[in-house]
Amino acid sequence: MKFAVRKRRAPSIIIVSLVDILTILLIFFVVSTTFKKDQPEVEINLPDSKTSTSKPAEMEHAIVSVDAEDALKLDGKAIAVDELQEAITNLPPARRSTLVLKADEKASFGIIIKVMDALKLAGVKNLPAFTQTAPK
Repeated sequence: MKFAVRKRRAPSIIIVSLVDILTILLIFFVVSTTFKKDQPEVEINLPDSKTSTSKPAEMEHAIVSVDAEDALKLDGKAIAVDELQEAITNLPPARRSTLVLKADEKASFGIIIKVMDALKLAGVKNLPAFTQTAPK
């Protein structure tokens, strides 16, 4: 008795589609790694300080920023000075304790005092500020 034997074809992999997918993945990873999470949305020129010290960047700070045009932002979202105290009070205690002020050196002194006043009324005890090290 004769059995019919089918010849097996060698499996073929379509390389063209794999190359397309790998190229798209490569482009995605290259582009996504260029995004910087820790960069602020506001362009701020920090004041110089001769006594500034670097702190570890492990903590996630709540950032209150004031730019040169006296626009106020809390974690990148625009906010009015009158609403700042309530917004800070609504923050979780852990984020409220790590609050940091980031003010442009050309921001008016009056707005910075209003911000610091609102923060003290909201219960912020320690308020560090971001600065640049002074050139030597």
